[in-house]
Amino acid sequence: MNLVTSNPLLQPWDTPFGLPPFADIRAEHFAPAFEQAMREQLAEVDAIAADPEPPSFENTVAALDRSGRLYARIESLFYNLASSETTPALQAAETALAPVLAAHSNRLYMHRGLFARLDVLYRERDRLGLDGEQRRVLERFHTDFVRAGAQLDPKAQRHYAGLMERLAELGTQFGQNVLADESAYRLDLRGEADLAGLPGFVRDAARQAAVERGLAEGHVITLSRSLIVPFLTFSARRDLREQAWRAWTSRGEHEGAHDNRPIVREMLALRLAQARAHGQACYADYALADSMAGTRANVQQLLDQAWGPAKACVEEERDALQALAQSLGDGLRMDAWDWRYYAEKLRQQRYGLDEAEVKPYFALDRMVEALFDCAQRLFGLRFVLQPEVVTYHPDVKVYDVRDAEDRPVGVFLHDNFARPSKRSGAWMSSYRLQSRHLPGGGAVLPIVVNNNNFAKGAPGEPTLLSFDDASTLFHEFGHGLHGLLSDVRYERVSGTSVLRDFVELPSQLFEHWLAEPQVLRRHARHWRSGEPIPEALIAKLKAAQQFNQGYETARYLGSALVDLAAHAITTPEVPDVVAFEAEVLARAGAPAGIGLNHRLPNFQHVFAGAWYAAGYYVYLWAEVLEADGYEAFVEAGDPFDAGLAQRLRRYIYGSGNTLEPTQAYLAFRGRAATVEPMLRQRGLAPARA
Repeated sequence: MNLVTSNPLLQPWDTPFGLPPFADIRAEHFAPAFEQAMREQLAEVDAIAADPEPPSFENTVAALDRSGRLYARIESLFYNLASSETTPALQAAETALAPVLAAHSNRLYMHRGLFARLDVLYRERDRLGLDGEQRRVLERFHTDFVRAGAQLDPKAQRHYAGLMERLAELGTQFGQNVLADESAYRLDLRGEADLAGLPGFVRDAARQAAVERGLAEGHVITLSRSLIVPFLTFSARRDLREQAWRAWTSRGEHEGAHDNRPIVREMLALRLAQARAHGQACYADYALADSMAGTRANVQQLLDQAWGPAKACVEEERDALQALAQSLGDGLRMDAWDWRYYAEKLRQQRYGLDEAEVKPYFALDRMVEALFDCAQRLFGLRFVLQPEVVTYHPDVKVYDVRDAEDRPVGVFLHDNFARPSKRSGAWMSSYRLQSRHLPGGGAVLPIVVNNNNFAKGAPGEPTLLSFDDASTLFHEFGHGLHGLLSDVRYERVSGTSVLRDFVELPSQLFEHWLAEPQVLRRHARHWRSGEPIPEALIAKLKAAQQFNQGYETARYLGSALVDLAAHAITTPEVPDVVAFEAEVLARAGAPAGIGLNHRLPNFQHVFAGAWYAAGYYVYLWAEVLEADGYEAFVEAGDPFDAGLAQRLRRYIYGSGNTLEPTQAYLAFRGRAATVEPMLRQRGLAPARA
């Protein structure tokens, strides 16, 4: 049978909106499809390199940008499915293909003929008459090739290629190991004693988790964040809290097939070798050379600005929690599995704010309406549900995104619920990037997906979110808008293809609209009565906004410091990673008994891929920008100010990587950002008078 006609991945996707034909795709289709797509892309690249005409932007850079579309289509589908709806067969394919795809990437970026043409153009770029976007595309491609080893000699390239292929294997294995630990764990709650302290919404979610795992009775706590965090917050059973906390924080840290500790050590050694090949002392220096921060010193300075105040704040919070525990007759030393439990009690005491009172006003469907309403008021977008479109899972909703003139903007997929086949966390990805320089002037509309891991409500009942969950929903939608609103010609600089410490700006900035009182009044309605959230409850939410921020900030900063230190190692003899983590935290004077956002054996941001390696600091870097940026709307007195929204769309959400990030922010804000709004936002500096 002919490969092209029998493999749905290689046929035209005559589906609604050009989505993948999900129902027809099987894991065994990917290997032969990739083989065909790799051959086609290499042939395209060979043709560019062999062009007898002198190199020009059009015949080299633009041609490179147009190449490999079949490969990109298959690759995006493959990795999206591997993250969102994996199977044993797909995991096996992922493991087998990781080094193959890395080798293909090496062949492309070490293609001597192609790089020679790019290099000529790069050296002549001041005399080519390029517009701003064209120059940026040329510079980014040149940087891509250099950072992938294009300038190394042939022997060094062969060694470098081996490093990258092995890193791809290890990153795949790392992510699969974390998922294996998450999927295998369940804490069975047997009877009322095990359920002590849990409000109705946690019990309902735990019951639904049990149903989804085939249990006719009982309740189950999984390692989904939207289930385990409420359990740690409300369970009166300290022994069960400790069990759950230890399981959550020790993912990837167990002897046997899923142990990530040796993987982390090997990856750190290989990344050091990668950096040395580029003449850098350590991987952090290599990674940060292509970032807004630029150097380790700049990152460390930012982290230090928040670290001291955060530690001081944690100790004040600890004293208050310890005093509360003692007043309740609990003679204990505050430990990591106690913090959320007593913090919730203290929050209720100080602000009269009960999570069980808040959640009924934050039904998932209502919050999705809030997302879309804010996008419409800011940017004129409409999200039209397409219930007939088939995707990879029944939970996924598809929306046709239209602008104010009813022109198509893109397609948005919303995948909101946790399941054993889906990796943990929340993320945005793309099935297709926006561009508009196809032959004949054709445009490509983006296909964007948001993934969350909310604990699904029981059949017939809504999924109720905490305020933190709702913030995550808004955060990922901010990334989604960054992809959907991209308005560039060249795919290389489309959407979220920006420097790592700029990519979190659009997402974190969008979180602000959730907390706007007018948004809450319109959309935060009780799921039973439909009544809007009471003004008194809005006031409580606002008053409690900075509560427990020392704890949250220190947990984040601890992970960022460990990430930076691990990638600043300059010796190939990498120490035991758990001992190293403890040593870094001790040296930094990390507060005891609070834990970290991510520990090295389960730090998927950093080891399931390289995007955030030596880059977990980026959330704080972006927070400096977003806190300062949102103050523009505060100063305007209107969170939907039309002029600001227009600049926000053009320079932050729409410009992709066509502008240097600092220039993009200046064009939006009119000045450089300052750090004070971020510190005030976290309660680490006095409020502005």
